[in-house]
Amino acid sequence: MSPVKRLLLIAAAAVLTLTTGLVDPASAHGSAVNPPSRNYGCWKRWGGDFQNPAMATQDPMCWQAWNADSTAMWNWNGLYRENVQGNHQAAIPDGTLCSAGNTGGTRYSALDTPGAWIAQTVPTSFTLRMHDQAQHGADYLLTYVTKPGFNPLTQRLGWGDLQLVGQTGVIPPGGGQTESDPALNGRTYTVNVSAPGRTGRAVLYTIWKASHADQVYYFCSDVVFGGTGSNPSPTPSTVA
Repeated sequence: MSPVKRLLLIAAAAVLTLTTGLVDPASAHGSAVNPPSRNYGCWKRWGGDFQNPAMATQDPMCWQAWNADSTAMWNWNGLYRENVQGNHQAAIPDGTLCSAGNTGGTRYSALDTPGAWIAQTVPTSFTLRMHDQAQHGADYLLTYVTKPGFNPLTQRLGWGDLQLVGQTGVIPPGGGQTESDPALNGRTYTVNVSAPGRTGRAVLYTIWKASHADQVYYFCSDVVFGGTGSNPSPTPSTVA
């Protein structure tokens, strides 16, 4: 990374930490936190050490995302589209599902890039957790998984690659659960996911229709089926 680009990233991080790292609950939104969405996971693992060159080898997909646009991670809670009117496939073209159709311009585009994103190991039946910082509530949450044969290492996600594996009904504002993490200062909603017989790497795709407006959030989470729920995320190392 050039010295100029590094300085620009430092300045951007300083500003965005003030505006999004210490989030005002009135203006906050949310994301999938377990298994984590791609940009929430990158922020969680590297937000306090995002210039560490060790990321390039320990977590290369996050490395490319941070370098493409660091605001995608600082704004991990803002990946949404408005005025979708329930027609998700019309609003978001194939190949751009993880960026919600390049919402916000190119900010989230790197999230669509295929590759070895850090994947959480999960059993075939588990509970996905989605955090709503502003306590909007939900008209519904829908969670899909990629079909057998889809390869997240080489393929961009399309609507035809998905099958529904979990959903909720209405969740009222203020419903859900609290979290112990002070950065997650809203309410957490859960989706029971069932994908019997699945093994290996896959992508979960969660759609959250917030209740306060026609505002819909979209999250890609990487998983490996066949485990007991452990998380193989790397521990960032400090490089002087």
